[in-house]
Amino acid sequence: MGAWFAANIGNIVISLFLIAVVAAIIVYLIRQKQQGKSTCGNSCAHCALHGECHKK
Repeated sequence: MGAWFAANIGNIVISLFLIAVVAAIIVYLIRQKQQGKSTCGNSCAHCALHGECHKK
């Protein structure tokens, strides 16, 4: 087990880093959604749901 771990430490570290980045992005998006903020960029001119998500 130790030899396998030592042979794959680079892959393990990179995988853990990528998982942490994806988790941080997901948490950020969830918090933005809970605060009522939109993540679409507010460029609705060519959107199929024009006028549906940003009603006044």
